[in-house]
Amino acid sequence: MRLVKNAISAALIALSLAAPAHAQTANTLYVSAIPDDDETRLTERFGKVAAYLSEKLGVPVEYIPVKSYAASVTAFRNDQIQLAWFGGLSGVQARLAVPGSRAIAQGAEDATFVTYFIANTATGLTEADSFPTGIDGMRFTFGAQTSTSGRLMPEFHIREATGKAPEDVFSDVGFSGDHGQTLRLVASGAYQLGALNYTVYDQAVADGAPEIESAKVIWKTPAYPDYNWTIRGDVDARFGEGFADRVQAALLDMSDPDLLASFPRTGFIPADNALYAPIEATARQLDLIE
Repeated sequence: MRLVKNAISAALIALSLAAPAHAQTANTLYVSAIPDDDETRLTERFGKVAAYLSEKLGVPVEYIPVKSYAASVTAFRNDQIQLAWFGGLSGVQARLAVPGSRAIAQGAEDATFVTYFIANTATGLTEADSFPTGIDGMRFTFGAQTSTSGRLMPEFHIREATGKAPEDVFSDVGFSGDHGQTLRLVASGAYQLGALNYTVYDQAVADGAPEIESAKVIWKTPAYPDYNWTIRGDVDARFGEGFADRVQAALLDMSDPDLLASFPRTGFIPADNALYAPIEATARQLDLIE
């Protein structure tokens, strides 16, 4: 879609705002993540991941924040980062952009990820086992334009259930940029409906966030594969034979309860590119990738 392609082009500008002030060094492993949450939380989480990997791998590891999902893919393609925590779709895009790159790990929960559809309580909508009805003409917001859980899968289900594009179902379709903002927009009534990563909503419930009082879950999608650690295919040439496998082993061995809880995940399990073939097929069907 044109919006997605424009967003990817614009990412070069966004990325420059997040690039490190110092020059990159060849012996440093640079890691990043899609900006699916508050920037402060992401910096804290992945700064700890970088420190953990540096100790396990014996090389400097640095976290590089980016400003958008598209910027994370651009940074990976341009070799500004070599390892990234991607969503299902952004991981597919990154691996297509850098041949030989591979998914090496996913959260234990990521094999069966779901999206929550939420509604402002003023709509009168309540939770059901089937796709919600009575939503025509309401205001709806996705998350980021290339988010798997915040856009790709919810749009797939909207089209499958209604036979229409989102723009033909809702009176207004927005893109909040991240899952936390989706929750806030629906809770405030700026949008009546939204779709977001279930872990963000569940964490808001656990934290007692005020937004959950006026934004309630009305439907949960069927499960699909989502987040993943993806590494460039040329890291062995740079860091030594078997380096990618060592990174994978380090991620699978991550056991710090506080670090895992910050994702939140109970642990990481092996992953490979084939797991995300359904995500790629769905993205092609929706014209989100060529």
